[in-house]
Amino acid sequence: MAETTATPATATPREHAWQRGGPAPRDGYFALVLIATIVIVELQDGPAIDRLIAGALLVLLAPAYLVAGRRGLAGERPSRAGVWYVGVAAALFAASAALEQTSWFMQFALLPHIFMLLPVRAAVSVVVMMNLAPGLWLLSDQRPGTGVTLIAITAIVTTSSVAYGAWVDRIIAQSRERAELIEQLEATRTELATAHHRAGVLAERQRLSSEIHDTLAQGFTSILMLLQAAEPHAGEGARRPLELAERTARENLAEARALTAALAPPSLGSAPLAEAVRRLTERLGEEIDGTTSYETLGEPRTLPPAAEVVLLRTAQEALANVRKHAGARDVAVRVSYGDGVVRLEVCDDGAGFDESAVDSGPGGHWGLRGMRERVGQIGGTMIIDSSPGHGTTLTIEVPS
Repeated sequence: MAETTATPATATPREHAWQRGGPAPRDGYFALVLIATIVIVELQDGPAIDRLIAGALLVLLAPAYLVAGRRGLAGERPSRAGVWYVGVAAALFAASAALEQTSWFMQFALLPHIFMLLPVRAAVSVVVMMNLAPGLWLLSDQRPGTGVTLIAITAIVTTSSVAYGAWVDRIIAQSRERAELIEQLEATRTELATAHHRAGVLAERQRLSSEIHDTLAQGFTSILMLLQAAEPHAGEGARRPLELAERTARENLAEARALTAALAPPSLGSAPLAEAVRRLTERLGEEIDGTTSYETLGEPRTLPPAAEVVLLRTAQEALANVRKHAGARDVAVRVSYGDGVVRLEVCDDGAGFDESAVDSGPGGHWGLRGMRERVGQIGGTMIIDSSPGHGTTLTIEVPS
């Protein structure tokens, strides 16, 4: 069964901490600072008209935030809604602060918004203008309390605002980097789960393919050989049953081979080709009246899937031909891992044959023609050196 992974429904990888909790915490903080600032402004001793206008300007920040600010904060920066909100909010704040200096407390809510909605340079420019404009207005108006004290306060507030805003921007940058990292980790975890599942499927397919080949296919082959050996010694009454048994064995052998081919995975695992060919060679030694030897040259390695399958299938067919046709007493098999190529060699001292006179038979896929086609499909070469009475050497070389 396929493995699946799920990302928590409460957040997507690119969401920031202030976005995951929804708008309620932001709305609550903004409302608290706005109400507190308005109360502080109205409790001052300045002219009543200035306090009323300053408070009214602050009140207008609420609809600006609800209409555009919330939408801008919910998306990626910069956005049209966010820029519009920052412009309106900065103008309202500057006008209110020019009338009543205690309106500066509203910056505790506005500064995070500005640095979250604008690139850092634009945000710094807006913050500087928000603080300088009221100070310049008060200086030009020559109100009591202006002068050096006002300039010092404006400079301190502007510097602290920029420093605070830069700190907020660094937090946002870190949040974005972590969000991207989480997204990459989630993607990697999904890929690993898929790879583990695929590896399990391939391992099971390889196991089934090996089991079918090592048991059913070899068993049917042995049955065929026994039936063929018994046929000359059977009476007339037994020939018909022997023919039926032989035909049934052939049909089931074809089915077993088809299943083995269908189950062959795209990859045989971690360089098992040499081990698989060695097993085939040892099995042949148990079935013929002779000796077999196997040798691996070079460092075994994982091959492209197509190359591994072709070499294994070709080795199976070549050794089957040795068992059925060669009558060999000495068989040598070698797998050589070279630079960019892998070579399979099967040598026997059997009867040999004239290649040009050998028919690939009705099951051409399993004969010499089929072997050549398999090897040619992956850009390999197949060479047969054989003559009647002088044995056979089959050499297959495929790119790796």
